[in-house]
Amino acid sequence: MLSLCFTVACAAQAEDPPATLEAVTVRGQAQPYRTLFVSGAMKTDTPARDLAQSVRVLSAELLADAGVTRLDQALDLGSGISRQSNLGGLWDSYAMRGFTGDPSFGSDFLVNGFNYSRGYNGRRDTANAAAVEVLKGPASALYGRGEPGGTVNITTKKPLFVHARSLETSAGSHDAYRATADLTGPLTEQLAYRVNLAHERAGSFRDHVRSERTLLAPSLLWMLSPDTTVSYELEYARQQAPFDRGVVAVKGRLGEVPRSAFYGEPGDGPNTIEALGNQVFVQHHFSDDWSLQAGISHRRSSLSGIATEARFLQADDHTLTRQRRTRENSALDVSGRVELLGKVQAGGWRHHLLAGVDAYRFVDQREQYRVATSTPIDIHAPVYGAVPPPMTLNTWTRETQRALGLYVQDQIDLGTPWKLLLGARHDRYDQALLNRRSSVTTQQDLDAVSPRVGVVYQPGRTVSLYATAARSFRPNSGVSRSFAPFPAERGRSTEVGAKYDAADGRLSATLALYRIDKNNVLTPDPTDPNNFSVAAGEVQSRGVELDVGGELSRGLRLSLAYAFTDASVVQDHNAFLVGRQLANVPRHSGNLLLVQAFELGGRRATAGLGLTHVGVREGAVAPLSAADDFRLPAYTTVKLLGSWQPAPAWRVALDVDNLFDKTTYASSYSQVWVQPGDGRRFTLSLRHAF
Repeated sequence: MLSLCFTVACAAQAEDPPATLEAVTVRGQAQPYRTLFVSGAMKTDTPARDLAQSVRVLSAELLADAGVTRLDQALDLGSGISRQSNLGGLWDSYAMRGFTGDPSFGSDFLVNGFNYSRGYNGRRDTANAAAVEVLKGPASALYGRGEPGGTVNITTKKPLFVHARSLETSAGSHDAYRATADLTGPLTEQLAYRVNLAHERAGSFRDHVRSERTLLAPSLLWMLSPDTTVSYELEYARQQAPFDRGVVAVKGRLGEVPRSAFYGEPGDGPNTIEALGNQVFVQHHFSDDWSLQAGISHRRSSLSGIATEARFLQADDHTLTRQRRTRENSALDVSGRVELLGKVQAGGWRHHLLAGVDAYRFVDQREQYRVATSTPIDIHAPVYGAVPPPMTLNTWTRETQRALGLYVQDQIDLGTPWKLLLGARHDRYDQALLNRRSSVTTQQDLDAVSPRVGVVYQPGRTVSLYATAARSFRPNSGVSRSFAPFPAERGRSTEVGAKYDAADGRLSATLALYRIDKNNVLTPDPTDPNNFSVAAGEVQSRGVELDVGGELSRGLRLSLAYAFTDASVVQDHNAFLVGRQLANVPRHSGNLLLVQAFELGGRRATAGLGLTHVGVREGAVAPLSAADDFRLPAYTTVKLLGSWQPAPAWRVALDVDNLFDKTTYASSYSQVWVQPGDGRRFTLSLRHAF
């Protein structure tokens, strides 16, 4: 966990634009302005060492050191986070402590405390990220529905009242080209702007796979008065890439086809994802102890395109049966919240209070056509271009979700060395799914109470010991064989841990031990396992995690993460699944990044080494028998990185990923949907600040 607070005055002297921004003090005005606390995942300005949970903040500086440009790459730096099947490369999907989100939308994540995973969002670019906050354990007491493994919040870069501008361009393997711009400064004494731009075009080690991504993110910060700030952020993202399900494991054996083999149809063209979001956030201080913050988020997104997808491998181990379909999906997500924060002295204790209300309305419309069986292909000698039969309407639905939540939280200073956290939330959730083909609407109403309690013991200035317990819930999508809605998933979590923060603030570490139980998990219906599910599963995750970040010595930066994750099925109609590890979740995983700064020719330079290890994983998400099962092998990759500043305003950097060109498999869904990892990749970049 790295320090997040700085002032604008300090930022003006930095060599690079500020890495993270949680608190900004505006100076040089006619009147002093209060500190602006940019809304993070915890909604308050509580230091991480005082929180009864494991928290890791991946700063923009760390992401730059690691050569990160996407969210999935950033999350590789955290402990206990594993990649999941990402729907043909269309969006980010990950599991935290073994638990992933809705596979129909990708995994949950927040942007400035607002949910940004509902709808169609593509692969999240980090060009606009000031920090990626990883909070472990259930967050339902603050945010409502969610996975019990943890929450990811992206804090975006905010406008500054000093001029700072930078341009960066890069080129790399497989004809990958990228350009970014970060421009900020004052428009008036009370109004500042920031614009982040990113555009990327890249080939791939995969045959016939090219992608193009664009991000435009302008924002404004208005210091309306010494006590009131208003911020506005717009974000437009566009992604074009072929639908790519990856390679095939022949009877569960990987490596029998090259990792470059593509089994879609190049003539299908790219799938396009577009998202346009707006956020407005207001903060007002009534006094030094009381403040109000409120915001609204409005986001439209869409997915369109054609895809020819693998279905099953025939008995000859050569012929792959495929299915062709189109997707014309769109979504609208509107959410808002109002929160009151206060500090009071009562009963001899100091109380840090938070009370809030939030609500959202989400509408998802899907229109999909498909051919039950399209033209087959030989996996060892693929020939493309066969004319497919015409498609028929398969899915035509409109799903509407509405939710209202009320929540309270009290962080209590019990006097040295104890702190106590109490929180609870009540949610009202309504869901209606209209099948336009049959004109049948399925509805359900849910109520949930999500409590949590935590205690922190600090025997000294550098050590914190904590324990916490919480509950979570997540509504299940879809309907059963009898067209009835499913009950919501329910989770229970307990965790203990220890934190170390060096007295000089340069190094911090967290060690956590946890157990999570979740029931009402969807599993294949024993009567019709290929088409329907039942909410009869129970899963459990137990593990140990270690996160370390900061400076080991002057100029030597460290990021270290290790996790032992035992996430398995406890109960299921299918006895074959009981005791089996959850798919794509390794028991052992870890990563290390060391970056040393030094002088070269009288100028600043850095050299770094990165190691990533991912253990053996189950490969099938929903196998029905041993014949469907297989495993993804373990792998360890090496990364080299270096940079040099030939002049104060210029920086050149070279990154080499997967130095020894290891064949890896990042994730899978089944034996015919296995996503290979990248091979060796070089990236050379040039940055100019002015």
